[in-house]
Amino acid sequence: MASFFLNSHLCCTMRHPSPSVLCDNGRSALLFEGRLPFEFSHSQSHWMEKRRMMKRGGFLLVQSMEEKPKFGSPPDLPSTSGDYQELMQRPGTCDPLCSVDEMSSLEFEANYQPKTDLLKAFAILAAAGVGAVALNHSWVAANQDLAMALVFALGYAGIIFEESLAFNKSGVGLLMAVCLWVIRSIGAPSTDIAVNELTHASAEVSEIVFFLLGAMTIVEIVDAHQGFKLVTDNITTRKPRTLLWVVSFVTFFLSAILDNLTTTIVMVSLLRKLLPPSEYRKFLGAVVVIAANAGGAWTPIGDVTTTMLWIHGQISTVQTIQNLFIPAVVSLAVPLALMSLTSEVDGKGQESPDVLASEQMAPRGQLVFGVGIGALLFVPIFKAITGLPPYMGILLGLGVLWILTDAIHYGESERQTLKVPQALSRIDTQGVLFFLGILLSVSSLEAAGILRELANYLDAHIPNVVLITSAIGVVSAVIDNVPLVAATMGMYHLSSFPMDAEFWQLIAYCAGTGGSMLIIGSAAGVAFMGMEKVDFFWYLRKVSGFAFAGYTAGIVAYLVAHNFHDSIQTTLAQVPFLPSS
Repeated sequence: MASFFLNSHLCCTMRHPSPSVLCDNGRSALLFEGRLPFEFSHSQSHWMEKRRMMKRGGFLLVQSMEEKPKFGSPPDLPSTSGDYQELMQRPGTCDPLCSVDEMSSLEFEANYQPKTDLLKAFAILAAAGVGAVALNHSWVAANQDLAMALVFALGYAGIIFEESLAFNKSGVGLLMAVCLWVIRSIGAPSTDIAVNELTHASAEVSEIVFFLLGAMTIVEIVDAHQGFKLVTDNITTRKPRTLLWVVSFVTFFLSAILDNLTTTIVMVSLLRKLLPPSEYRKFLGAVVVIAANAGGAWTPIGDVTTTMLWIHGQISTVQTIQNLFIPAVVSLAVPLALMSLTSEVDGKGQESPDVLASEQMAPRGQLVFGVGIGALLFVPIFKAITGLPPYMGILLGLGVLWILTDAIHYGESERQTLKVPQALSRIDTQGVLFFLGILLSVSSLEAAGILRELANYLDAHIPNVVLITSAIGVVSAVIDNVPLVAATMGMYHLSSFPMDAEFWQLIAYCAGTGGSMLIIGSAAGVAFMGMEKVDFFWYLRKVSGFAFAGYTAGIVAYLVAHNFHDSIQTTLAQVPFLPSS
């Protein structure tokens, strides 16, 4: 997934909202148990350090955990409120209840730039102009496609440059969706037709939204119980090359079950505890990004885009795993092999204090981890058994986990943060609303026939599906892959390419792994960028070439395996004593 990191004070990602806000002087204002703000310094470091991040296209919130305390130990309370008042008065800081938007506003006030006001004024005037045109029913009815293209381009520009304009991308996405459907209702043959199209689109989009809400909540509950320690605690080696391969493949398989962003947060947090700050640690973090994106591409639940394709019937579970597992492995193994030859992994193993041993899993953490991961893995099985949409399976798992956590933490007031209601308050709801806006916007273009016209144009000028899908993967390193895949689904119907066709399989692979070529090209990359303070050009120099080599090798591996399978079937069909299938 693509993302844009335009200002240094706020970095993008996709997962947990943080109860604390890091401040410029190295202190943190913390909302403890949702009630009172306290302040503690980094010297009292056995508590939780988190960072608010946002990702341009993905939007699960991410937390970067430096050190966690033993379960249940609160921070020491300050004896006076003087420091707290000082904190609240400093520019660029905010109280624990403030949102990311409020933080951005305070930062903006402290770093006023007239150019930003000019950009915002221009954007508002442009939006007002488009709105004025939209009020002219006769013009819109006669030029529906042009009006929708202008609104979509303007809205997408607002999403791309949200940091410069200080507009939240979720609000822009929702506004864009409503405007596009208003134009569609004017340009449609009748309002009833537009309403029917919107009802159908809303039904499809809601399946993805419900699935994301359920999956995000399950992952948050497992993370709150420190369940992922069962995986990370088993990584004990400190040999540079061995650690490179071990961390990569642990990330690869973990990302196939979770989403690539969550996996990146877990693994980079682990690296920060295993190794001191160094060039080698940044190199390992970059490998985690490549592994997380590759791992998310070969299962229906590993990435948002593969989930979209799976829910709407473009790919199936078994065929996706069979056809994309080898290309995904190749896309990771090739960069690893090349990186193993570089000087960054030639150094001696570095030791660091064993802070992992000081952390404790929450009560019943192993049980919650098992049930949570089992709920995620059961979704494809549920769909195969019942034939019901995947979101029903994820809601079943969430319901089971909800009842379980209520039971095991009953009567324990200090464990309220481990229950589902608290988890729901920590997931990135505004990110889900962004998905809603983007998908509804794309569905309006599909209803108007614009995407079909674009598909016909591409078919006429680029008839090779491999070139089309490869180009989409490269573009996804710059532009968010969610609208790219959503647009592709609208452009090409199942009548053109049936389920599990080569086209859909390559779309799943290319859109999932193409973002590794740039650090801003995926939610995982942006999370790593914020957690390790990695520069865009450092990643471009050190990693992008390896990621591109893996991306290309994976496509070649898919084509070779696909052609080999076809040739075997043709050969067997020509054998006279074997019945034709």
